[in-house]
Amino acid sequence: MQSKTHSSDAKPQHSRHLYSLAQALGRATVLPEMASHGEKAKKHVVVYAPPAMISHLVPLVELGKLVAAHGLEVTVVLGGLTEDDAATVSWAESAATAHPAGLSFHRLPHVPLPRDVPAHDYVAQTFALARASNSDLRDFLRAASPSRASALVLDFYCGSAVDVGAELGIPTYFFYTSSISGQAGLLYYPMVHDTKTPRLRDHGVDHVQVPGNPPIQAYDLPEENADSQGYSLFLALGEQMCKSHGLIVNSFRSLEPRAADAIANGLCTPPGRRTPPLHCIGPLLKSEEASANRHECLAWLDAQPEASVVFLCFGTLGRFSVEQTRQVARGLERSGQRFLWVVRRPPGEDDMQKPADPDLDALLPCGFLARTKGKGLVVKSWAPQREVLAHAAVGGFVTHCGWNSALEAIMGGVPMLAWPMYAEQRMNKVFLVEGLQLAVAVEGYNKEMVGDEEVAAKVRWLMESDGGRELRERARAAMGRAKEALSDGGESRTSLLELVGQWKR
Repeated sequence: MQSKTHSSDAKPQHSRHLYSLAQALGRATVLPEMASHGEKAKKHVVVYAPPAMISHLVPLVELGKLVAAHGLEVTVVLGGLTEDDAATVSWAESAATAHPAGLSFHRLPHVPLPRDVPAHDYVAQTFALARASNSDLRDFLRAASPSRASALVLDFYCGSAVDVGAELGIPTYFFYTSSISGQAGLLYYPMVHDTKTPRLRDHGVDHVQVPGNPPIQAYDLPEENADSQGYSLFLALGEQMCKSHGLIVNSFRSLEPRAADAIANGLCTPPGRRTPPLHCIGPLLKSEEASANRHECLAWLDAQPEASVVFLCFGTLGRFSVEQTRQVARGLERSGQRFLWVVRRPPGEDDMQKPADPDLDALLPCGFLARTKGKGLVVKSWAPQREVLAHAAVGGFVTHCGWNSALEAIMGGVPMLAWPMYAEQRMNKVFLVEGLQLAVAVEGYNKEMVGDEEVAAKVRWLMESDGGRELRERARAAMGRAKEALSDGGESRTSLLELVGQWKR
């Protein structure tokens, strides 16, 4: 068994995401100067991004690149940073990769974390930090000349800034970085709200039926506790979205036609609220980076038969306990299948830092690496996921169901085993398994432990069974639709060009 290492310096948690962001986004530039007299100023689009959330920032920046490439000036504004971020916020100056002309970055001043936000509630903290930067965003937009600003594009964590756009007369849009089905759920959230029901399951409500979606079990909702701050924030978000000029989604209509039609027909918004126009422009993925050093795992994949390897990777924050990691290892060994597995250090004392690489000999079952040598490859901490999923040797993907990862699998034509872990991933699991039928769930994901027998059985099923082959055929068909959507005249490209045309006018 071989193992490869990807190492980096430890950094504070909030800073950890910004450090990764620097690698992903490249060099930040200053705000472009105003056009001189006699020179016609370009229309200006401002993209307001949440603090330190790479899974949201990457598609937001990719959107900025596309818009800038069509002759608009784009500024990605990063708000909600605290003093704790000062040590590494230099990502804006130190990153090496340049961005295309017309795209720039601007960092708003630091803000204090509001005292009424629970320290353990990362979602509520992110909403609160973005809201705390609204006054600085207002000042920035005024200085940048509102008359030249044709659009303000908000991540949903920055939804409270819809009032800033309205105050300044700037058309304001939301960019939802996940699925059309998830967007439908956000709009519909107020319809299932009952102030007398603090927790849905405690009152006999076992599932929610969102128009255009399969039934969603209560335990798969991102936040079902009506007493939490997160629930209240998502409830307010549905209203904020209805006040916008449009909803931009990182998906394509032919992938999720029922959800798209439900939104367009006004079935997801409460009576009395307007449904903003829906713009499906995905899939937007992180740009492939030119590198002189090809990752070793890609060379290993070159030597494997076509569609023979199952790839396991669980996102930036996906970390298993020691025992769960060992259960996965035993399951992979019992399955007899080829595998490429990204293993991260278990959660522990380094949770507030960039986690160090794992000690594989101490973490994995005794003799595992030797027994599986030649059959599998374990990579420490990180692998180039998009390139891996595009490789012909990969025939299956065990995923945490983050939407960026799901889109990369769809673009690679790779079927999925769904193992959601946090945030909206359980709801994405429902969409991928029940709605799109591009994945099968790993049983026990919502329990304390997934056993090695379940891992072995599902991996074998995916790679060897007739059902797995049918899933692979559907995944390849979805890949074809995705590429068609992005091609000249395709649905997503057309939707983007219509949006850009509106902003230019």
